[in-house]
Amino acid sequence: MISYKPFQKMLIDRGLRKQQVMADARISNATMAKLNTNSYVSLEIIDKLCQSLNCQPGALIEHIQDESKE
Repeated sequence: MISYKPFQKMLIDRGLRKQQVMADARISNATMAKLNTNSYVSLEIIDKLCQSLNCQPGALIEHIQDESKE
């Protein structure tokens, strides 16, 4: 499973508000909701966030092993 927990942590660490990130990256409220619930977002969205936040994709996402599939 892909988790956006690192993205959430980055917002807290940098003192950023979600509304500001949405405006800067030009993403919708629905897309932000997907990020909050670890739902699928396209690489285009990840690219917009990386450009806006000046970071690499690994700073926004992490892979969590699904133990039921082992």
